[in-house]
Amino acid sequence: MRFSLPENWPSTPDEARDMQVRLAPQIRECPLSVRPRTLAGVDVAYDDATDTVIAAVTMHDAETLAITEKAIASDALAFPYMSGLFSFREIPPVLKALNQLDTLPDILICDGHGRAHPRRIGLASHLGLLVGLPSIGCAKTHLFGKYLPPGETRGDHAPITHEGEIIGAVLRTQTGVNPVYVSVGHLITLSEAIEIILAAAPDYRLPETTRAADQAVRRAMSGR
Repeated sequence: MRFSLPENWPSTPDEARDMQVRLAPQIRECPLSVRPRTLAGVDVAYDDATDTVIAAVTMHDAETLAITEKAIASDALAFPYMSGLFSFREIPPVLKALNQLDTLPDILICDGHGRAHPRRIGLASHLGLLVGLPSIGCAKTHLFGKYLPPGETRGDHAPITHEGEIIGAVLRTQTGVNPVYVSVGHLITLSEAIEIILAAAPDYRLPETTRAADQAVRRAMSGR
């Protein structure tokens, strides 16, 4: 299956926000239908010298976390840098990378947010909806919502809320290390997302999926 951008893909921030408002109600938070066998890490980097955005998708065995496949793609940077609208910069090359894979992953793990977003549709949610795959947002920094710090032990987590709604979780993946910010992307529950991120981060703060995708995109940037 090949993925492509919708014909009405926004070119301005106002159009992008309008699209997010229209699409957000379509995001589904529901239990996984099958136990995942494969995970994919999704990460991007920007080459300011050439106004290019480069995406990496790394496929992993869900049990061993071993890399089974990898794809790199790039696209012209055609959308301005604005908080809450990163998906409109990053999805075009990510779709190109996904199209290179021999098989699709059972779950996408994005270096970004899902429902923990002002309009409830960050990169992980938007990408998951476009490709029809379960997705998780696992971000290094906080974007939206209120939370109290979780405990210091691996596995401790605290909810991220907005106006009484739980939109994500602050998760301690390693004891005594800064937490990550986990949220549902699409077609998964928050408890499942937390469990998967913990399992994918046995040794480091970030899941192995994100680490591998980050390394792949950095190598691509440096030409190695």
